Amino acid sequence: MSNVGKRLAGGDKTPKPPRKGKLTRQQIILIVVAAVLAVALAVTLALRSLFVRPELPKRNDPQNAMDADGDGQPDGPEAIDYGDGIRPRGGDGERKSKDYWTVLILGRDTGGGGNTDTMLLASYDVTNQKATVMSIPRDTMVNVPWDIKRINSVYNHYGQGEKGIQYLYKEIAQLVGFEPDFQVVVEWDAVGEIVDAIGGVYFDVPLDMNYEDPYQDLSIHQTKGYRLLSGDDAMQVLRYRHDNNMKHGYAEGDLGRIKTQQAFLKAMVEQVLQPKNMTKAGPLIEAFNKNVETDLSFQNILWFAQSAVLGGLKMEDVNFVTMPNTSKYVYSRSIDKLTNGRDKMQSYVVPNARKLLELVNNELSPFEETFTLADLDVMSVNADGSISSSTGYVEDKPAALPPPSDKPEEEEPAVDENGNPIDPETGLPLDPETGEPIPADPETGEPLVVGPPDTSTGTGGNGGGNGTTDPASPNPSTPSTPADGGTTAPSSPADGGTTAPSSPEAPGASNPEVPPAPAEPAPAPEVPTDPQLPADPGFALIGPDPAA
Repeated sequence: MSNVGKRLAGGDKTPKPPRKGKLTRQQIILIVVAAVLAVALAVTLALRSLFVRPELPKRNDPQNAMDADGDGQPDGPEAIDYGDGIRPRGGDGERKSKDYWTVLILGRDTGGGGNTDTMLLASYDVTNQKATVMSIPRDTMVNVPWDIKRINSVYNHYGQGEKGIQYLYKEIAQLVGFEPDFQVVVEWDAVGEIVDAIGGVYFDVPLDMNYEDPYQDLSIHQTKGYRLLSGDDAMQVLRYRHDNNMKHGYAEGDLGRIKTQQAFLKAMVEQVLQPKNMTKAGPLIEAFNKNVETDLSFQNILWFAQSAVLGGLKMEDVNFVTMPNTSKYVYSRSIDKLTNGRDKMQSYVVPNARKLLELVNNELSPFEETFTLADLDVMSVNADGSISSSTGYVEDKPAALPPPSDKPEEEEPAVDENGNPIDPETGLPLDPETGEPIPADPETGEPLVVGPPDTSTGTGGNGGGNGTTDPASPNPSTPSTPADGGTTAPSSPADGGTTAPSSPEAPGASNPEVPPAPAEPAPAPEVPTDPQLPADPGFALIGPDPAA
């Protein structure tokens, strides 16, 4: 019995130590847990570096002009010189929500001369998952100092490039009253590459499209209907406005094209945001780096995409609109000169100020502050053909005045020093009633008329008031026509003492060589007892003697 206890106790045997290099179960578990945590941390850090929330730029901060990194470029966005125009609200101010962002998107067509015909102002309220995208027509009139005031002229006017983009940004900022937070310049080719990267976009082409432009190496041939568009198909649809004969196309011109572009972008975004396409990041990143210039990082853009996908943004919550507008024709000095007066007008799209202001306050502006028309630089056309701005300041001074009239200016009548009308060619006085020159003395050049024209009736050759008064006659006399066509005779004092000439049939009446006979002085007329018109002073004739 004494050996049983020893056996149960194990006798003299001692436990063997564990083999070197062999992990215990507890150690294995700890290692696995540590590895999982490391992977999770790495993924978290990677995701954080991949999806980066943007920070508001400080465009008017003097620190932006510093070059701390020594690359020869300012560290931040350069401040914009607004001159005498309004200064839009910058990045400061109370926001409508924590994550309310605005982005200016410019589509640049390199093949079409670098025009920025596509301009979009987008606002995205991440907090409430609502977005608005407003298209700005290329023909929008803006407040610039040159003659053709279309907004798509700004980029090329300033030499394209960074300077062109900056001044275009300035005009759009003044148009809506605030500076967009960020800007994205997209080459049109990028749209086609994105479409190919996601395997195409299903879209309903609104009409048959046919256009050829060898200058831009542009060939458009698309049939109407719903189908899968490739990248090249998409670019053709987005560029089309009308056929070569300009008889087939959008009835609204560029505004019709804008509607098609909005519909296509909506369809493309809807397909890009599908979870299956989120795995195609590689081609999207390549297209982005190749064709996009922006002050946003790619990580910032992925953050917006992530916010839309995870936040549940639906396309019905994205409002695509066109800037409220009215079509107008305005006098153009350059067109008038170019066509030598055959054409003088330039077509524009003029903002509807009230509707634009409402859109800015309710859907575009990120600020709680309510804007007024004085905060927006909105152009308008006056009834007299001049233009004006909601700010009261027009940069093009001649355009603020009424255009020149098409009616020729009436020449003011020539007058002498006394204000009497004269013939501008001869300098002779004119008869105020007939407008005909009054004969002048060939020796002195003085007019022969010293009294008013004859208003008496008569049929004689010197009747009707076309004679002249003899300066030697003491009293003017009025001719009368005797019934027998005989010689003249002084009248009685009762008839005013007029002299009666012969009728036109009298001999010698048409002979201009006969010197005139001096008029006889007439006796003073009696004052009539009954009121009557005074005798016409008349004229004494200088001409052939009727009695000769």
